[in-house]
Amino acid sequence: MKIDNNICYGQSDIELTDNFKNEINIIKNKINFPLNMVFYSSPLIRCRLLAKELTKKKIIIDKRLLELNFGDWELNDWKSIRKSELNKWLNNIKKYTCPNGESYLDLYKRSKDFFNDLIKENHKEVSIITHAGVIRSILSYVLKITLDNSFIINIDYGNISKIIVNSKKKSHPIYNIEYINK
Repeated sequence: MKIDNNICYGQSDIELTDNFKNEINIIKNKINFPLNMVFYSSPLIRCRLLAKELTKKKIIIDKRLLELNFGDWELNDWKSIRKSELNKWLNNIKKYTCPNGESYLDLYKRSKDFFNDLIKENHKEVSIITHAGVIRSILSYVLKITLDNSFIINIDYGNISKIIVNSKKKSHPIYNIEYINK
């Protein structure tokens, strides 16, 4: 199965697009990845393989970087999901749990836990290869945007966002969003 915007595929491990090699080159041309950079990745193949193309170093896989678990909706066409269920989700996207899946609040909590644990590691430079939902969650946490309003943050496929953390004060780090969707 290839990426198809009409299909719900949050945590499904789908095949890469035929364009994958071109997409890697585009990303490599956007940013210089320093040799000492530490790489974290979602366990899904679409992130793991990208990370492997960006570094020769060991990649740290973290399940907290998985996209939203859509449960029974996974790999279904969005149009095939019962409209009443889809409307329940759309009307309460923060707390609604997809059947046998998770809520956006669940994804936010695990993304925030990952990010806070990462800050404690004191790495100089880190690259996180993950999904739009996780990126949006981390940005909403850093910017203190409510989850209800977090979808004002558009995260484009294959683009890069950069957060600079001044963690000298462990209890209250200062964040600088250098860019979103470069």
